[in-house]
Amino acid sequence: MSLLAVAHLALVAGYAGFQWTVRVLVYPQFAGVAAGFAAYERAHQQRVTRVVGPLFLGQGVTTLWLLVLLLRGDVPPLPVLGSALCLAAVLVVTAAGAVPLHRRLDVGWDADAHRRLLRVDSVRVTAASANVVLAGWLVLG
Repeated sequence: MSLLAVAHLALVAGYAGFQWTVRVLVYPQFAGVAAGFAAYERAHQQRVTRVVGPLFLGQGVTTLWLLVLLLRGDVPPLPVLGSALCLAAVLVVTAAGAVPLHRRLDVGWDADAHRRLLRVDSVRVTAASANVVLAGWLVLG
């Protein structure tokens, strides 16, 4: 078990915990904010970026490092490639789905955008959770 694999697992698990919190707690509460929703949404975006930004950066660094080690034949391919695909899925779904929906919501409450955001976020939760399993496999394997 390498320090890199443990760091990767910690970052992946930290992000998955964050993502589950957002999906189960934060996003469902959006529907309960009637007055001033646009300002609430903008504040959410600013604050959440401070949490998720370092997690994305850390996962990006450890994933790239693991991919380099994979090219050298130093790590098993399945958990590393699977983890990289999970992170890629999260980043693509965030950029192509969640960010545009948040931009719609920062203008004001939109029930359709909120429903779509919950669906998009379910993809992120699934990918983040799968990534924890893969990173754990890398540590224990």
